[in-house]
Amino acid sequence: MKAIVQSGFGSPVNVLELRDIDKPSVASDEALVQIRAASIHIGDVYGIQGLPKAMRLIFRSMRAGSGVVGTDIAGRVETVGGDVRHLQPGDEVFGKADGAFAAYAVAKEEALASKPDNLTFEQGAAIGVSALAALQALRDHGNVRAGQKVLITGASGGVGTFAVQIAKALGAEVTGVCSTRNIEMVRSIGADHVIDYTQDDYTQEDAGYDVILDNVGNHSLKDTRRPLSPGGTLLPNGAGAPSGWFGGLGRPLRAAVVSLSAKQQGRGFVAMENKEDLAALRELAATGQISPVIDSTYPLEEAIEAIRHVGEGHARGTTVITMEQPGSP
Repeated sequence: MKAIVQSGFGSPVNVLELRDIDKPSVASDEALVQIRAASIHIGDVYGIQGLPKAMRLIFRSMRAGSGVVGTDIAGRVETVGGDVRHLQPGDEVFGKADGAFAAYAVAKEEALASKPDNLTFEQGAAIGVSALAALQALRDHGNVRAGQKVLITGASGGVGTFAVQIAKALGAEVTGVCSTRNIEMVRSIGADHVIDYTQDDYTQEDAGYDVILDNVGNHSLKDTRRPLSPGGTLLPNGAGAPSGWFGGLGRPLRAAVVSLSAKQQGRGFVAMENKEDLAALRELAATGQISPVIDSTYPLEEAIEAIRHVGEGHARGTTVITMEQPGSP
């Protein structure tokens, strides 16, 4: 089968290659999925670059075995292991599978959910790490409730587009921060207000936000907290592009330290996959409360270019890789 395989750390052009490799075998608690689409998130790019360098042992463990990159998929179950109880061949699913940028991948049963009928495979693949981060940030760490005022920076990005919609689903009044070219798109997915960061600085506002989800990290923590209400919370989810041994880790570490004394400062967080939240995202998608924003799609043969595109940091929503199906011309 065709797959994108990583040989080391560095630029995607230098360390990734489209190869023919063996189809993976299925363990007793796994399903083999014929992948129809896979999405790219910024964590994929950092893992390929090996940045920050302090994370390279973790990145290597994630690439153990085949070396195939990617995690977020949608496709059709081909076979299942003997201990799998709730999936069967032919089921259309989405979720997490190590080695997603390939024709086939294996996944644990609990890491997959049935794809809603109202979503394409491309949209299903887009509901991955980014959507999970937005859900857990706002619902669990921000405790967002109906009637609250929420500000989301990077509102046109992978996490941001889901965060706008999830905050609205939770009943919040939502303000999105983005560039001029993305204003109408951010409004179209439900933002009540939009700030164009090329014209206005949201950190200078006296807006009284209850929660700020910062997906960009281009202002100091102190400045970013300024527009909060006295009881509001800043959730840092952006740290700028990592570099060197520890670059990119400093901001979440500072947030953790500051949170010990600053009431408004929330700690950095890492999205954790679990079947309950996958089911919650499925329900939000099935009822139309979230709809993935697709920036662009690339065939598997152009996946390296797609990864480079995401790494440039200007994708609107989520970038998706599609797989050629057997028998197609």
